[in-house]
Amino acid sequence: MRCQECEHVDEIIFGRTRFWFYMPTSESHARVASVFGRREIGSSDLGGNCIEATVERDDVDGVLTALFGELNKKELKETRVLSTAGADPTPLDMMRVMSADVFVNRVKGQWLVEAIEEELYDTWYQPIVDARSPSSENPFALEGLFRMRDKDGNSISPGYVFSLAEHAGLLFSLDIVARACAVRRAAESGYRGRIFVNFNPSSIYDPAYCLRTTASAVAELGLKPADITFELTETHRIQDKDHLKGILAFYRQAGFKVALDDIGSGWSGLNLLHEMRPDFVKIDMDLVRNIDRDPLKQSIVGHLISIAKEHSIEVIAEGVETEAEAGLLRDAGADYLQGYLFAKPAPIDTFLGSPAAA
Repeated sequence: MRCQECEHVDEIIFGRTRFWFYMPTSESHARVASVFGRREIGSSDLGGNCIEATVERDDVDGVLTALFGELNKKELKETRVLSTAGADPTPLDMMRVMSADVFVNRVKGQWLVEAIEEELYDTWYQPIVDARSPSSENPFALEGLFRMRDKDGNSISPGYVFSLAEHAGLLFSLDIVARACAVRRAAESGYRGRIFVNFNPSSIYDPAYCLRTTASAVAELGLKPADITFELTETHRIQDKDHLKGILAFYRQAGFKVALDDIGSGWSGLNLLHEMRPDFVKIDMDLVRNIDRDPLKQSIVGHLISIAKEHSIEVIAEGVETEAEAGLLRDAGADYLQGYLFAKPAPIDTFLGSPAAA
């Protein structure tokens, strides 16, 4: 069954929102208090540089704009904010205390919270094809790519969505939603082939908890864990490698496979290849672009493929757009290819004519 608890995003603004602001200094406390005074909003000084105030929904944007206009970046990071629907905070509420800069981004990103709750999202898929017999009609696998739209049905850039989610403290929830959606959409359509599902390691805290939604969807929909590959993205930002190793070990124990994205985009990717020993690696598309006309790229990619082969790691070249690129990569030993040459990302129904969907 779906883990709706995991996908739920806590509200922070209500019909009447009761706020607690914990300021870092008496000076910032005085400036914040003056904002409530000027706007004639009742507030209480609780001592310890803490102010409590109740604000109507229609006034929240104006109050926060004025309030945080009084604080510099350092003060915004050090100020703590808690909000409830009017009641005294519970221990669970206290776990939602956040810095003022994150709170502001959450308010700016309220549409994202509503879009998640209203399921204004979908997954499109792009085929990964066998390099020896490339065919989007009979792909080796499909990679799920998250898509979000506004209430008018307009598409919103995935890069913008995930950037906003990160700054608004919503990356954890959005990443879980994206992974679960990729699995559900494919399974509900009748597709029974391999699926690559992106995950951002910075959104994973407890792998057992974070895996629950995806694993429950896999079990409920009759999929096999061995057909699900978690594709590690944003590898250049990984800091805690030991934590990441624990995540990947947990996934593998559960029967899933692991892919490492953007190999060749920097030394960090090469180090991760050595330390993580994934099942698949993806050659960065910047190395793939025009590789047929660039001897240096050919040499770099050739060495990367040789390293992967020595350790029984399968290689996927992504961003393939021309027959010349595909032919060279095939000759260099790439196992699989992905890119616009074969198909652009599209709804799952586009690929259901393949035997893999049976």
